[in-house]
Amino acid sequence: MSLPVEVEPAKLGILRPRPVMNVRRLALADFRSYRALDLDLDARLVVLPGDNGVGKTNLLEALSLLSPGRGLRRVELAECARDGGAGGFAISVDLETPEGRIRLGTGLEPRPDGAPQRKCRIDGEPAASVRAFADHVRVVWLTPAMDGLFAGAPGERRRFLDRLVLAVDPEHGARVTALERVLRSRNRLLEEPPSRWDGAWLAAIEREQAELSVAVAAARAETVARLRALIAATRDDTSPFPWADLALQGEVETLVAERPALEAEEMFRELLRQGRTRDAAAGRCLVGPQTSDLLVRHGPKDVAAARASTGEQKALLVGLVLAHARLVADMSRIAPLVLLDEIAAHLDPDRRAALYALLEALPSQIFLTGADASTFALLEGRAQIFRVTPGMVEPAGFRAHGRSGVPI
Repeated sequence: MSLPVEVEPAKLGILRPRPVMNVRRLALADFRSYRALDLDLDARLVVLPGDNGVGKTNLLEALSLLSPGRGLRRVELAECARDGGAGGFAISVDLETPEGRIRLGTGLEPRPDGAPQRKCRIDGEPAASVRAFADHVRVVWLTPAMDGLFAGAPGERRRFLDRLVLAVDPEHGARVTALERVLRSRNRLLEEPPSRWDGAWLAAIEREQAELSVAVAAARAETVARLRALIAATRDDTSPFPWADLALQGEVETLVAERPALEAEEMFRELLRQGRTRDAAAGRCLVGPQTSDLLVRHGPKDVAAARASTGEQKALLVGLVLAHARLVADMSRIAPLVLLDEIAAHLDPDRRAALYALLEALPSQIFLTGADASTFALLEGRAQIFRVTPGMVEPAGFRAHGRSGVPI
């Protein structure tokens, strides 16, 4: 059947209540700069101010690894092990859910006879992979590295888009990984002179590539359609965080929007067959989801996001990420953890106040970091605030509670 490219706002269930999943305890061992950390949390807004380089982002990264993928820094897991440690690390959270508390744990376990192996556990029992955590927790984030998203390369927007999809469809990452593997296989075959191409083997690879390409494009298109519908239903033209208008650009996306899935696969497979010589000359496949782009426009101004000012782009990105958090809550029935790294650093006081009001309205537990503690003064009495320093995470002012300082 054809992929729906529009979703009626009424079908999103925007007003349905969503259970909030709160992290009540975060424990780390040999993770990044933390030798050991055991932190009690009792609020929906958690603020982590501290100087640059003291380990604030490491805390957010640990939480991001509860979701499929490589976390908010997108690094190999081995890089997360503490220098001077045994080569592995452990992350554990106690999560409060409507059904009661549940403990999720993941990390790398050192092995004397090979590379460390990732382990995942739910209430102490082994889980097949981190994808099993998606039944209990979802995570979205915004980091300073994403500030240049709209003016940057299409590849960065594709990765951003796939993260949006992965938060609502935990299997999406496996499809993208499988597609990358197939692309590499086809590229290797096309490195041979055309006279030595194995037509049957190429056809088999292109069949799998077409199936995966359509599946990846369909998942992206559905997420974008649902996000556009939610934005349309909740947008506020007077908000300091403007709404975004989204669209997908690419050959496969066009096929998916206009054709049933099987027909789209057949047509794309033929495009691949006809493009073998061109792709061989280029050294890569020139059509497919790996070349697609997410087009973003500043909605109220109706201009391409890349043409907006730096401040407008930041505000647009904040609005888009917060809309995505609402979509994740609506589609998964799990209010996601929202990780915001250095979110308030470049916001004026009025926009900062508006941001905090939006965060309090989200059905999520939210973690914020920042180098300047004064930017969080408006959250006095409304958040749990810690002070992060080298070797210590301790309560700091306002309504902070928990352990009186945890050695790292």
